[in-house]
Amino acid sequence: MQDVWTVSQLSEHIKTLLEARFEALWVEGEVSNLRRPASGHSYFTLKDDRSQIRAVIFRSAQKTPFALEDGLHIACRARLTVYTPRGDYQLIIDRVEPRGLGALQKAFEQLKTKLQAEGLFDEGHKKPLPFLPKRIGVITSPTGAVIRDILQITGRRFPAVSILIAPVRVQGPEAPPEIIKAIDVLQQQRGVDVIIIARGGGSLEDLHPFNTEAVARAVFLSPLPVVSAVGHETDFTITDFVADLRAPTPSAAAEMVVPAREQLGRQIDGSYWRLLQIQRRWAARRRERLAEAARRLKSPDRILSDFRMILDDHLEKLALSMNRTAAIGNGELGHLKTRLALAGPGNRIAKSRMVVAHQQQQLVTGMRNCLKEGWHGMDRQRIALQGLSPLGVLQRGYSITRRLPEGTIVKNIATLAAGDHIDVQVAGGNIRARVEDVL
Repeated sequence: MQDVWTVSQLSEHIKTLLEARFEALWVEGEVSNLRRPASGHSYFTLKDDRSQIRAVIFRSAQKTPFALEDGLHIACRARLTVYTPRGDYQLIIDRVEPRGLGALQKAFEQLKTKLQAEGLFDEGHKKPLPFLPKRIGVITSPTGAVIRDILQITGRRFPAVSILIAPVRVQGPEAPPEIIKAIDVLQQQRGVDVIIIARGGGSLEDLHPFNTEAVARAVFLSPLPVVSAVGHETDFTITDFVADLRAPTPSAAAEMVVPAREQLGRQIDGSYWRLLQIQRRWAARRRERLAEAARRLKSPDRILSDFRMILDDHLEKLALSMNRTAAIGNGELGHLKTRLALAGPGNRIAKSRMVVAHQQQQLVTGMRNCLKEGWHGMDRQRIALQGLSPLGVLQRGYSITRRLPEGTIVKNIATLAAGDHIDVQVAGGNIRARVEDVL
């Protein structure tokens, strides 16, 4: 009886053993008894045909690509722990993926509705493809018929176009991050004008990487135009809706992006002959207009004679106008001289001096009153400012809490979680602490 454990000690020991042994694992099952209390966390039971286990997704980790419902078949990444007050072991989940056609189709429809509401499918965001790209970035599996078809078609249509392959996995949980990284890498490569994302046909589960929100947003944010060539002609993915152009097959994508060299040659020849005909017609019209202008052109002597007579008329009119203007000006000048002699500036100067002296006295008095009111207002503001100072609030027993390391002020308990580090400023200094629990 020397090694007698309490129930709490046993529960804590079991919790330590389970968490050390099952730190991170994937579990698959069906959702049942789903409930969401006011805290925002999701509690449910994950079960199969023989057993069940409790599970929880905390509000801070709920970034699933679809809404959980009872009956959905899912796979989740979690860590195993023990809830010691009841002695229950449960899963704390941080990632969820759909399993089965029903869950995949529901996730597809929910994500499609969400992204469409945000405007990611709008035609106004679609970027045009370059007429003749110098280099094409292709995101696909390095093995298989897809890349061979693209290389064969682009080589046949325009051999001078360069192809840069970004090899990725096109199915499985590792595919989405590899596709996103490949999009980023191709954007940084010099000379890449357009990106093709290609994959052969497959089931809805095989095409799931191209129905994820992360891949869709990476395609939408790409500064380069993106062509989606995923699956067969009847297959539709979220990537198809977000991309700048959807191709029914990878081979069709190669034909859409690269023009045929022979067709371009015929277009250039046709444009050359059309341009030559336009140039000839333009030259003929210019020659006709030049001949017509030559017939209508007068002799320079006749033109000069006409201008001489017009100049003489204007000179006579100018002389008469100047004489009339001078006579009117002389009359007005005499009238002004008479008025000036009668007006006399002496009285007006004396009156102006009196007005100036009175206004100067008013200005001095007003400035003194304004300065006095300003000092009184400054004293009132200084007293009010001292009452609103955060340091003054701290002296009355309050504190300011900041979340580390970013130093943002904590205004709501919902922004903190257990394990966060905080800095508490009080009168006289700061306290560094760690959050044990949020109630």
